Amino acid sequence: MGVSQRSASDPVLRKLRLPLALTRLGMVAERVLRCFWPLFSLVMVVLAALMLGLHDALPVEVVWAASVLSVLAALVFFALGARALRWPSRMEALARLDESLPGRPIQALMDDQAIGVEDPASAAVWRAHQARMAKKMDDARAVKPDLRIAERDPFAVRYVALLALTVALLFGSILRVGSVADMGPGSAQAAAGPSWEGWAEPPRYTGRPTIYLPDVAPGTVRLPEGTRITLRFYGEVGALTLAETVSGRTGDVPSAADPVQEFSITGDGEISIDGPGGRGWTVDMITDTAPEISVSGLAEAGAVGEMTLPFTASDDYGVEMGEAVITLDLDAVERRYGLLTEPEPRESVTVPLPMPITGDRAMFEENLIEDFSQHPWANLPVTITLSATDAAGNQTIAEGVATPLPARRFFDPLAASIAEQRRDLMWSRENAPRVSQVLRAVSHLPDGFFRSETAYLRLRFILRRLETQTSIGLTGEVRDEIAAALWDLAVLLEEGDLSDALERMRRAQERLSEAMRNGASDQEIAELMQELRQATDDYLRQLSRQAQQDGQQGEQGQQQQSENAMQMTQDDLQRMMDRIQELMEQGRMAEAQQALEEFQRMMENMRVTQGQGQNGQSEGQRAMEGLAETLRDQQGLSDQAFRDLQEQFNPDAQAGENQGNEGRSGGQGRGAEHSGQPGEGQGQGQGDGSQQQGQNGGQAGDGGMEQSLAERQRALRDELRRQQGQLPGAGTAEGDAARDALDRAGRAMEGAEQALREDDLAEAIDQQSEAMEALREGMRSLGEAMAQEQQGQPGQGMEGADMRGQNRDPLGRNAGSNGNIGTDEGLLQGEDVYRRARELLDEIRRRSGDGERPDVELEYLKRLLDRF
Repeated sequence: MGVSQRSASDPVLRKLRLPLALTRLGMVAERVLRCFWPLFSLVMVVLAALMLGLHDALPVEVVWAASVLSVLAALVFFALGARALRWPSRMEALARLDESLPGRPIQALMDDQAIGVEDPASAAVWRAHQARMAKKMDDARAVKPDLRIAERDPFAVRYVALLALTVALLFGSILRVGSVADMGPGSAQAAAGPSWEGWAEPPRYTGRPTIYLPDVAPGTVRLPEGTRITLRFYGEVGALTLAETVSGRTGDVPSAADPVQEFSITGDGEISIDGPGGRGWTVDMITDTAPEISVSGLAEAGAVGEMTLPFTASDDYGVEMGEAVITLDLDAVERRYGLLTEPEPRESVTVPLPMPITGDRAMFEENLIEDFSQHPWANLPVTITLSATDAAGNQTIAEGVATPLPARRFFDPLAASIAEQRRDLMWSRENAPRVSQVLRAVSHLPDGFFRSETAYLRLRFILRRLETQTSIGLTGEVRDEIAAALWDLAVLLEEGDLSDALERMRRAQERLSEAMRNGASDQEIAELMQELRQATDDYLRQLSRQAQQDGQQGEQGQQQQSENAMQMTQDDLQRMMDRIQELMEQGRMAEAQQALEEFQRMMENMRVTQGQGQNGQSEGQRAMEGLAETLRDQQGLSDQAFRDLQEQFNPDAQAGENQGNEGRSGGQGRGAEHSGQPGEGQGQGQGDGSQQQGQNGGQAGDGGMEQSLAERQRALRDELRRQQGQLPGAGTAEGDAARDALDRAGRAMEGAEQALREDDLAEAIDQQSEAMEALREGMRSLGEAMAQEQQGQPGQGMEGADMRGQNRDPLGRNAGSNGNIGTDEGLLQGEDVYRRARELLDEIRRRSGDGERPDVELEYLKRLLDRF
């Protein structure tokens, strides 16, 4: 008996009812999907288009044409699918289920014994076989359907349709599907009826949001100057027209009935939309006032001649850039000596004004710091004119300030005379013969004028070259080279050589000691004593000048304290030398010799103290200043990365700022205010920090215009690694903690470098923030280690206190007590600071809620909110 004849009533199949039904259902799904997948894809695409509202943005004719094509395509796909569809039978499902089991037990159970039915042994074997098949059939499970149709859809059209539907579900609305009825017969005219919409977009630098005009009730509306008005008219052309008096347009004015109207507000007036649903407003324009700028103090010269000119600037929306123009006030020049000659024409000196990198530019105070010591107009009457420009292009030129151009002054007579001849040579090349004559007279009898043969020989070489070039025709290029050589010679004569002054003082001590031992006359001893006094005064003067030049006396209060300390030291030395001379006059040579030896030991101790570290600083203090300089460089690099991130999001709004940054790049290393923190003194780095700035800060500053951010970050990481190798405090808990913190800072800098190379600015800024935090922690630990070391060394407390008075943390605050990096001073004070903080936080929240911003910016803003 066949299978088909037994299948309907066979009791074997009753056990397979559920898996058989599920297998058959899966086969139905397979065949329906293979036959109707084009229809399903078409339905998903149409639904996605309707849910996203594409039909609302297209003309009615296009929508109707697309609808007809969609219906025809659906009928064709349905007909082809129905023709190809074959419903699976029960026996086909049973055969698939049986194939999934080992040995095909279902077929075996449904078979009958063909031979040996009457043989008991054969029948027993058959029954045992069916029993084994029955056990295997108990493991029957529904067969999974095969829904793969890649062979039928090689271009994965079904997945494209599914993606479109998913996007529509996420960002569209199922309610938009019902709006198709509005495009039916009889409603086309209503859909095409006159309507309008418009926007008022203030300039980006104002920080004001865009206004959707249909939401603005008729009346008076205040809009900034330069606001862009965009209007769109829908429906029959001419049903809606525009009338406005705010743009001041004349000449070729577009038709009032144009579907798109765009213009900018240049004055007060009215905007009116005439027609069905029209509306009108009276515009009160907010005028963009020009910026204000003025000099707020006297121009002064620093220790090495750099000019400091304080100024204030303000604008309603922020100053974009500024510059200072310096012109020679020829009428005020005292025309004598080399200045009698008419000066060679020179262009005015134009330097960019420093702008705050961070903070509000609506009103600020800054210092222009530039060194004009080598300029021909140095110390001559000039007129300094400041100008400021805002984002709208409004420029204000302040009234010129008449002042001598602050520059370096020479107090050594010989150095001053050489500097004066250099100025005359730069004033006009016609002064070359006179300059040669004066220099030859100065160097005629060098004894008593030149302290070293080197300076004399250099002057003679310069003189011979000047005379030779003058005889064959002095060019401007050669003149400038000779002027540079004269400047170096004047500086050498003015500053002298500390080692030469030290050698003269030692020689005077030895000669006086020898004279006392040999019983010299009173007159000879008095002359040698006067020589010792002069040599000692010269040495102390050179010592003080070098300390001032190296930046040990950074602030006025600290400078006064250092001068008092030096004055007291000179008084002590003077009293000791007076005592030595008094003992010698009394004939007590042994006691005078002993006092002279004590004086020599004191001067030797002074030299040892001067030689400890650089600029009289201990190893820990040099390390602290180096880390502070590294922290400032890292902060500047992080600010630059943040500006680049802003440019990626909004390049147009940053164009003006980029121009201002380029103008400031040349002067950024010259003034503390360029970093937005007045008083920090980056331009005159304190002690060794200034030199380290030359090593690494130069790469992050002057070289920053040519190097990429990643290269600058790598140079900063290498400098930190060098500083780690020179870190004191090994073996102490605080020293180890400082090293661990600097290790974390190095790893964070490495991560920032990698992020910068991958152009992931948001991640780079996060890594740089971690590096700065680790640097601050390392500096705190190092300060604690220094405090413990000073407490364990008697006699160092006064010196440490003096040095701490000169140190400042990276934020420009006085260092805390016991050498700790910290302060009792409040970093932020006043109600305005808290108001500004709230405004910044509100602005971050507003931007993070703007869904149209890039995902990278939104994620970065979210991290800012999580942190603060």
